[in-house]
Amino acid sequence: MKKTVGVLMLLALLAVPLTACGTEQEGLQDGYYTAQAAQYSFGWKEYITIMVKGGSIVSVEYNAENASGFIKSWDNAYMQNMLHSNGTYPNEYTRYYAGQLLEGQGETDIDALTGASTSHSSFLKLAEAVLEQARRGDSGVVYVDTAE
Repeated sequence: MKKTVGVLMLLALLAVPLTACGTEQEGLQDGYYTAQAAQYSFGWKEYITIMVKGGSIVSVEYNAENASGFIKSWDNAYMQNMLHSNGTYPNEYTRYYAGQLLEGQGETDIDALTGASTSHSSFLKLAEAVLEQARRGDSGVVYVDTAE
């Protein structure tokens, strides 16, 4: 009888770590994950790349590139035009949205920035897709229809 109780207690103790591993599988898997717009919008294709380490997002890059690979946040002429017409510019709103995703770890709402509401909508779709990739541990690039 004492051996049976001892064996049952041992099995119960061994089951605890297995349960914890199961929970970890439901969270974010370590690695790099990218979601990219399936089509160009006004000559730019937006993307999000995240790095997950220890089950947490440790870096987020959100930006857009044109057909030649030039990054939108580096385009000074575009920045000046957008700043004067919209009150914001790519280098500002991409960091703003990426920072919110990093801080909230995908668990909180992302606030829209005035002047960048179309990008906010795209960002939300891309963020949802990249987080799903990270939950599955699928490091392939996922293409998302970001058109409104």
